[in-house]
Amino acid sequence: MSNGDIVQDESGRFVTVLPPVKVGQQAPGLDLALNAYDRTKDGGDDQFQDLKLSDYNGKWVCLFFYPLDFTFVCPTELVAFNKALGEFDDRETVVLTASTDSVYSHKGWCDSHEELAGLKYLMIGDVNHELSSAYDVLDDEKGIAYRGVYLIDPNGSLRWLAVHDLGVGRNVDEVLRVLDALQTDKLCPCNWKQGEETLN
Repeated sequence: MSNGDIVQDESGRFVTVLPPVKVGQQAPGLDLALNAYDRTKDGGDDQFQDLKLSDYNGKWVCLFFYPLDFTFVCPTELVAFNKALGEFDDRETVVLTASTDSVYSHKGWCDSHEELAGLKYLMIGDVNHELSSAYDVLDDEKGIAYRGVYLIDPNGSLRWLAVHDLGVGRNVDEVLRVLDALQTDKLCPCNWKQGEETLN
């Protein structure tokens, strides 16, 4: 059995064998055709956009998945990343989020949730589960994504990942800390923060 083969899983469904997600290797799904909702262009002809992760070659990318629209923990994360967007901009890093909801669901959620009305980064609708499968965060039975977060460097290499269970939100400050460390391209000790000495 090799990557790209179609096999039958334990439940009888046919699935494609995907390569493992590994730090230090090319990020998966760079050329998948994706659709996203852009809240900053709400109501415009281009509020729904086609994109590929490879469109961001030459930039750092922070891609984070969340389980579902219209839930409780998820908006706290989306708002936290939105509040930190200037910090990511300072680090020349694009923030993208994705769930298995449709882009229309994303729009409806932002329309109905006061804190999401000002969201400034793209929300990918992974309705066919291709992206969440590629990043190995899909809960096949529930059809939703675990809380995975991934840092992809300007060359398209996956440099860091973390996956939380469904009920546990992430720490945006930790994502920024790791991003800072990676961008030094030096040896950074435990609990290192921007401005502190590296080991080389």
